[in-house]
Amino acid sequence: MVTAQRPNLRTARRAVLVSALLVGLAGGMGLGQAAGPVAASGLFGGLREPGQAGFIAGHRGDRSVAPENTMPALQAALDGPMGFVETDIQLSKDGVPVLMHDAFLDRTTNGTGRVSDFTVKQLQKLDAGAWFSPEFVRTRIPTLETLLVALKAKSDSGEPKKALLELKGFWTTDEVRIVTDLIGVAGVGSLVILSSFDTSTIDHVTQVDSSLPVAIITSSLPRDPVAFARLYGAVALITNQSAVEQDQWVVDRMHRAGLGLVLYTLNSKAAWKSALALGVDGIITDRPNRLDHWLGSATEK
Repeated sequence: MVTAQRPNLRTARRAVLVSALLVGLAGGMGLGQAAGPVAASGLFGGLREPGQAGFIAGHRGDRSVAPENTMPALQAALDGPMGFVETDIQLSKDGVPVLMHDAFLDRTTNGTGRVSDFTVKQLQKLDAGAWFSPEFVRTRIPTLETLLVALKAKSDSGEPKKALLELKGFWTTDEVRIVTDLIGVAGVGSLVILSSFDTSTIDHVTQVDSSLPVAIITSSLPRDPVAFARLYGAVALITNQSAVEQDQWVVDRMHRAGLGLVLYTLNSKAAWKSALALGVDGIITDRPNRLDHWLGSATEK
């Protein structure tokens, strides 16, 4: 496995300045705006209007019925009414992408220590389900490859679903390439969006494979969200509800630019009602089936 290195700040700043210049030139020439609207609209099934239901993404699968980020939870999300499944990716010690949210194993497995300190063979000996209920004893930590195979099978069955894949922390270009190669081999490039809080990681994804859509996760919105998203080639921003409610025109500005806006992690009817009124394009939730039922009732009125 390639060890993650802290990015050189001078090089990073130079890259940002060059990117900003290119974005400015593209905008002035009428370029750089055509791909964004097509990508976001196509991925999300159109950009929403206020009162129009966005897509539903099962957070770490459907963790209301099975242990998070395990194949039972992920398959439940794939088989349910939601359009997306959301999950988290980390690398094992030997460089295999596995699906885990926490950097440490302790909360959701019978192991202890950092995920990155164990080989995939060691990780898959752990019990990742007993903590949830006896029904899921001996449920294993899945690899990304396993999920991608299931995603492809769902598409081949005529019921295509999509996946929001969060790269946890900082990833080098070589580490990113492990993921993009798996996506390519599985043939699911049109069904996935790679996301991260780390903008250097987003840069590395676009360097490795510019055909894969990316989204930036951010807990607070920048002053100019449209310019920020375009700077990194993102099709959407994924943020929390309070950030959007502080600037309720942000959804309109993003949509006018052909960009999407998705909210995490909304689990109450009050939060869903607010998101519906805002016209966001998607909601990430721990209760995808309940949200689907509520949206059906709310949009029929």
